[in-house]
Amino acid sequence: MWYLSYNGEQIGPLDPQQARARASADPNGYAWREGFAEWVPLPQVSELTGPSASMPASAPPPPGRGPRSDEVDYEIFGHEMQYVEVELDPGESAVAEAGAMMYKHPAIQLETVFGDGSHSGQGGGLLDKLVGAGKRLVTGESLFTTVFTHTGQGKARVAFGAPYPGSIVPVRLTDVGGTLICQKDSFLCGAKGVAMGIFFQRKILTGLFGGEGFIMQRLDGDGLVFIHAGGCVTEKVLEPGEVLHVDTGCVVGFEQQVGFELEQVGGIKSSLFGGEGVFFAVLTGPGRVWLQSLPFSRMAGRMLAAAPQRGGSQGEGSVLGGLGNLLNGDNNRF
Repeated sequence: MWYLSYNGEQIGPLDPQQARARASADPNGYAWREGFAEWVPLPQVSELTGPSASMPASAPPPPGRGPRSDEVDYEIFGHEMQYVEVELDPGESAVAEAGAMMYKHPAIQLETVFGDGSHSGQGGGLLDKLVGAGKRLVTGESLFTTVFTHTGQGKARVAFGAPYPGSIVPVRLTDVGGTLICQKDSFLCGAKGVAMGIFFQRKILTGLFGGEGFIMQRLDGDGLVFIHAGGCVTEKVLEPGEVLHVDTGCVVGFEQQVGFELEQVGGIKSSLFGGEGVFFAVLTGPGRVWLQSLPFSRMAGRMLAAAPQRGGSQGEGSVLGGLGNLLNGDNNRF
């Protein structure tokens, strides 16, 4: 059975005769059947547009823009430790960071791809894949991502778990102008077709002391992406010219038109002993920004400071100190 897609609208299942008739009437679409790893432009599918289908010799080329991101349904579960369950129709795909999968339906096949997979099955060559992989490497991500494709019938679901306590935020890229700027480790998963790139801070001061560094992650496309942040996440809508001061590590993401600069916290005493660092982020509207209450770096720092090897966890709540730990079994090893 065949499935056809025109401007993001899926048609099917169709038997071969129906699919050939539809492809002959309008070849400016994409086709998929069991055995195809990706949606393929109709002019490249000889079974539907070859001589047997009475297609003209000069079939129109596929649209230059390429296929839209797959339209996926989802549901987010949990509170402090969340996971997202993505529902796929036949032929639809989701892309995720390596190791993010929690569970999946047997009809969903997974494939590890080089780079972000945004050029897979769309005419992208080796150079496109190398560029995509290089961008991911620069932003600190793995060279590989995993693509999950529904190859069966009906609907099937795949779930992706958050890497640490926090919140999963769904963002439709068409609602943010097709581009989202976010911290480099926040992407969890998204609809197939989302491209992951690099966003460079234009000012060297922002790059050196901006909390997330000179390089941030840029997500481009028209589909859904799911970003993960620590603790509680809030969304702020800034009016034109409106300014918001934020701890640098608490910035999760923002729309491309939002200004992002740094400003010194205050005097030397405030910078050294205020606990807020030397700089804070200055976000200037218009646009939306997403903020997190518990950056992973802050949580990791607290955990490291409390580790016994670093002098932490020394008899908390006990006047006996280390002896109290020995008596209550904290340091016993059998």
